[in-house]
Amino acid sequence: MGRKLWPARAVYALAAGLLGASLAHGAEPQPRLKGSDTTVVRPGDVLPPRVAEPCKPGRCPFAGQHVTVLVAEGQGIGGPVLEIKPEFEAATGATLEIVQRSHEELFATLISDLTNRTGRYDACIAGAWWLGELVAGKHIVPYDRYYKDPRFPAWDIAEVLPAPRSLLEFGGHKYMVANDHDGQVMYYRRDLLADPQHRAAFQKAHGYPLAPPATWEQFRDIADYFNGKDLNGDGEPDHGLLLPLRAGVQGMFHFMSLSAPFVIGPDNPHLYWFDPQTMKPLLDSPGHVRALSMLVDLVQFGPKEMLNWDLGRGWDYFLSGRAALTLTWGDLGALAQQPGSRVRGKVGSAQLPGTFEYYDVGRHRWVKTERPNRVGNTTGGSWAGVISRDSKVPAATYYLLALMATEPKSRVYAARGWDGIDPGRRYHLLPPKGSGRLNDYLQAGWDATDVRQYLQAYDDTFSNPLQLPYLRIPGAFSYWQSLDLRLAAATSGQLSPQAALKAASVDFEEITVRLGRDAQRSAFRASLGLPR
Repeated sequence: MGRKLWPARAVYALAAGLLGASLAHGAEPQPRLKGSDTTVVRPGDVLPPRVAEPCKPGRCPFAGQHVTVLVAEGQGIGGPVLEIKPEFEAATGATLEIVQRSHEELFATLISDLTNRTGRYDACIAGAWWLGELVAGKHIVPYDRYYKDPRFPAWDIAEVLPAPRSLLEFGGHKYMVANDHDGQVMYYRRDLLADPQHRAAFQKAHGYPLAPPATWEQFRDIADYFNGKDLNGDGEPDHGLLLPLRAGVQGMFHFMSLSAPFVIGPDNPHLYWFDPQTMKPLLDSPGHVRALSMLVDLVQFGPKEMLNWDLGRGWDYFLSGRAALTLTWGDLGALAQQPGSRVRGKVGSAQLPGTFEYYDVGRHRWVKTERPNRVGNTTGGSWAGVISRDSKVPAATYYLLALMATEPKSRVYAARGWDGIDPGRRYHLLPPKGSGRLNDYLQAGWDATDVRQYLQAYDDTFSNPLQLPYLRIPGAFSYWQSLDLRLAAATSGQLSPQAALKAASVDFEEITVRLGRDAQRSAFRASLGLPR
């Protein structure tokens, strides 16, 4: 049976009720955690090396202590914690308890424990958008005092590329121990774009050479050209692009990444979400509206069912060779290398396309650029460990998180697909940009050309001086969930792009008022590194 679509007003009423209830109880609704939730490919068997040697009896640094960490259930981001348990216990003399909760319950479980001062959990593998709320509530403690202490596994925060590194700190203190480094890039079928027949036909149809798109207009042309063609040789028509846009899961993330170059530019590096002086929402700016108009236009070149697909279903479609283009996280590039993939050796990667014009919100005018205006992003969770202020064993807890952050383990995590841990450190990149080893990726099943382009795409994305501002304030995902529902109304044709974003701005204003404008303004300015 098909999924019943609710009228827009009913969806908004339900969403408003859920948002109000969640805020009243201190809980934030959650997107589905990304990870190996596909059915087309099978996980590989690459394991990280042991880093910490077993301690000698009587000399175990945390003997008798008990550490409890909260993680998302299943493999995915929580998988490496399960994997490291024996090594941690043998090295420290402590015991490790791992509590798993569904993706939807994870934040609510953590915040309930923190606000009630129960002290059930010492750590959580948390999403970066939680950090503003966790710091503002003084729910977690920084690990500055442990970071260079030789008693703990050593890892180098300077190895993390500039954009994801900014998510690990808040207010000048280190709170998140590096783990996953999220950002969205473009994936395209390299074999299709290199095919002589397609190149000749595309040139004739559009008047310029077929190549990886540098602008969203070119992205649209390529999606249009390949839409309806058989892209995997099974005799069935396929699609020009794939964008899983199911509301309540991850749809708003795609809009954020796509819209960035329509709004952010050299003359406007920060004004995307709010005016930092007044907390006035900026989502209904002409740049945002043009970006959403582009997204709505692109929908016609993908399977109509993708409006109700989550990440796993969408990734399956691309891994089956049924789409020419997509934009998503690093997981897909790694999953494409695993057994069952029909696109291994065919997947090109690049930073997301840009625009030749963006709207400067501060100056209320469009600004033209000589080259495509491309903007980096850290879109997603960038899942990493945080330490509860109520932990009675913070040192042992940091030891666990630091052990996962060590270079030998991180090299393996970034190379395999199932754990959801994406690249973002210098030693993940290949020379001359970094000290990564091609053989690490080849052993994990990668095609050499695929991985070279993939890592270049992430270097370009994370090293770009222009970055989509990451929202790290209390209620961050309440804002995002509201935006997601309004975007869904636009992509399904129930609201125009302008009306959808105007409605989202009204929602944002209501959430700000509910949480307190002054407090939100202070938190937002702090998240941007501005004086409060």
